[in-house]
Amino acid sequence: MVAKVIYRHIKWEDIDGIISGFVAQGWEKPRAVIEGYVTEQEQGVRLVVVAEVDGQMAGYVTLLRKAVAVPFTNQEMPEIKDFVVFEKYQSQGIGNQLLAGIEKEAAAFANEICLGVGLHAGYGAAQRLYVKRGYVPDGTGIWSGRVPAKPYAMVENDDELVMYLSKKLSECKEVKDDEH
Repeated sequence: MVAKVIYRHIKWEDIDGIISGFVAQGWEKPRAVIEGYVTEQEQGVRLVVVAEVDGQMAGYVTLLRKAVAVPFTNQEMPEIKDFVVFEKYQSQGIGNQLLAGIEKEAAAFANEICLGVGLHAGYGAAQRLYVKRGYVPDGTGIWSGRVPAKPYAMVENDDELVMYLSKKLSECKEVKDDEH
């Protein structure tokens, strides 16, 4: 039997479930970070969409209304900043649906969306998903933290080593009946 997945905006009462999801897979995520997401959503700075399966948190995605990623800071573009599908719920299409939902929300106020993705194998599933959903590299190369990696320089392949991608949102906007 296929579980019913509910996609909706985050609520304060979701925090414990999200923290439990991280603990279950041996990861640490400070409670203050998730609380900050809820606060920022209430302030209109960030949108957070969660996926819930049978009453359990399966993952979430956050969208900053204005990018903080260095290559996009002056472009008034929204940025996907934190995207997680807990291991037990991966490979079920949940991540794809979370992205579809946040892209649709972004399309209501923007023409393009951006994100940064890590380059080590731990980000492999996300890398593939972003490409399949139409994200393309922005052309600035690889970044190590907030600075571009210099050509031929040695860099550490950690969570700070990223490539930035963007996607046009025109295909995410709903066509109105009178526009056929």
